[in-house]
This record gives sequence, C-alpha cells and structure tokens, in this order.
Amino acid sequence: MKCARRLAVVASLAILTVGVLGATALAFARDQTISVLVAAPSGTSSTIVTVEDKVWTAGVRDPASTEPVSGTEHFRIGSITKTFVATVLLQLVDEGKITLDNPVENYLPGAVRGGEEITVRQVLQHTSGLPDYMKAAGWSTNRWRGEGRYRDYSPDDLLHQAFTRPPDFLPGESFRYSNTNYIVAGLLIEAITGQAYGTEIKQRILQPLDLAGTSIPGSDPQLPEPSIRAVLELDDGSRVDVTEQNETLDWAAGEMISTSTDLTTFLDALLGGRLLTAPTLAEMRTTVPMGMGFHYGLGLERFDLPCGGQLWGHGGQLLGYVTYAYHRDDGHTLTLLRASGNDDSFLGFAAIATAAYCFASP
Repeated sequence: MKCARRLAVVASLAILTVGVLGATALAFARDQTISVLVAAPSGTSSTIVTVEDKVWTAGVRDPASTEPVSGTEHFRIGSITKTFVATVLLQLVDEGKITLDNPVENYLPGAVRGGEEITVRQVLQHTSGLPDYMKAAGWSTNRWRGEGRYRDYSPDDLLHQAFTRPPDFLPGESFRYSNTNYIVAGLLIEAITGQAYGTEIKQRILQPLDLAGTSIPGSDPQLPEPSIRAVLELDDGSRVDVTEQNETLDWAAGEMISTSTDLTTFLDALLGGRLLTAPTLAEMRTTVPMGMGFHYGLGLERFDLPCGGQLWGHGGQLLGYVTYAYHRDDGHTLTLLRASGNDDSFLGFAAIATAAYCFASP
C-alpha cells in the first residue's frame, strides 16, 4: 500500500505539471526539476544523473574531501551485473549452446538442489524458488560487515548457504528476487564455455563495446580511479567508509563496477539489438510482475512510467551505492547513482524518471 501511494504521488505530479505548463516550458521544467531532485537528498554524499548526453551532479567524490563530482567516476553497480550476466547466457542461447527451457541439471549436474525441475529461464527470471543466500545474517553486502568485508567467498560457499534454507516455492509457481539465481547463472556460463564468467563478459560485451570503465573486480576491494567513495552511518552514530569491499560475496549477482557513460552505452547496444538476436531479445523482455511499477524479464526490468510508456534496464543496490540504469524504446536513456544514502532512492528515481520522460521528450 505504501508503494502504491508513492507511485500515485509521482503520477499526480506528472499529470498536474503537464496540464499546467505549455509545451515550450516543459523542457525547462524538466531540467529545473531534475536539478532540484539531484541536490535534494539528505545524507547523500554524491549524485550523478545522466539523461542522454546531459549530466547533473551534486556532492563530492569523497565525503572526506571537497572535490566535486564530475560525472565520470567509477562506482559499484550491484545487481545491474545481472543484466550483463543474462546477456552472455542469452548469447549462448543464440549460439545453440544452451536452451532456456532445459533444466539446469543438464548443465550443472548435482550442483543445484532440485535442478532437475528448475529451468534456465526460471533462474534468469527469479521464478525458480531458490532461496536467497543473502537473507542470512552476515551474508549480504547491503549490511556493514566490518573486517568481514575483505573475506573471500567461492560460488560453492554461496550455494551451500542458500541450500541451508528450504525452497521459497515450487519452480515456476511465483516470483521472488533471489541473488542465488545469478550465482547459478554465472556457473552456467562457466560450465558451458569453460571460462570464468567475467572473462566471457569482457570478451563478449566490454571489449566489443569499448567499455573501458567497466570491470569485474573479483577479490580486489578497491575502486579504479577516479571513483565515488561512500560512507555509512552506523546505529551508534559513527560513520564508516564502505567503499572498499571484496565483492566475491556478490559474484555474478552483483560485483561489477562501471560508469554512467558505460551503462548508457551497454543498454543502447543491448536494447538496440546489437548483442542479441531479435527473438532472444524478445524473450529477455517477456516479464512477470515485481510490484512498485516494475516487471522482471530475463535479467532485465521494465518500469512503467506514470504518464505512459516503459523503461527497460535494471537497478542495483549494495552498501553505500544505489544505481538505476534504464533505456526507453526510442533510445532515450537515464542513469542515476547515489552514494552514501540511507534508502533505496526509489522515490528519487521515480521522480527523476517522471521529469525526464513525462515533462518533455529529451
């Protein structure tokens, strides 16, 4: 109910603004509204918003300094990693090396509990029923883990933790977002290709698209420079720097690092049909409801705008960083990064998307 009220507020804002302003004033209203929204969040140290080739920034690169954000910095993209992983797996579908409706047991014998009944499609769409290993205490990169944030994990460690819990539901019966699905997806890539999933992403996506600012860090806890650093306020009021993390706890579910420019280029290529065949891209865009105006395809989210129309992309959240990267079918793109905030920035994203797409066409 709370989420529905949030969307209703955003929709009302769009309708009222479009009704009151003339067409000439809408573009100005869009830019001014985005400027206000970028600067507004309390507790957020850094914000980058890009709409096409226009960039809005606020805050500082490092909360301990006064150097302003430029918009070119590297940051952690969290679950947007899933879209890269799904794209590679769907390229393997195009190559006839894997079939969406085959059970994962065919490719990972004995590795996934109940894998005989879980299909590749269900893994990519979070309809497998596999429980999320990150729900266990100390197993989420959305929580402060102290020195534990430098620990190494293997994909087998993550699956073992997931399988200490019962399935959420029978395969195909429902939708529930679970990071475990994309640990399985990463393992599928490795089983089929014989290479690390990150190597496949580099060779199939990063190098062909010249995404020099995007990387798969593995055990390296550092961010490439220039970077956005993030802090977190703990329950006792103290503040800690959360920039450095060993992201093997996320692995193929959320470890990647990128920039706003690279995310725009990637989504342009993916949704423009340059990375997948048309039939496979259509499969990727076949969705089930998530709630809050979102629907989930195969590693791809659809967000329904309050004024009509749809955005396609993915969001990502881990400790200190929240990112939204979306693309409209006419080619217009939107990315949002907020660092050091204390929530998922959904309202900010919805309001910025409303301003960008409902006030006037960029």
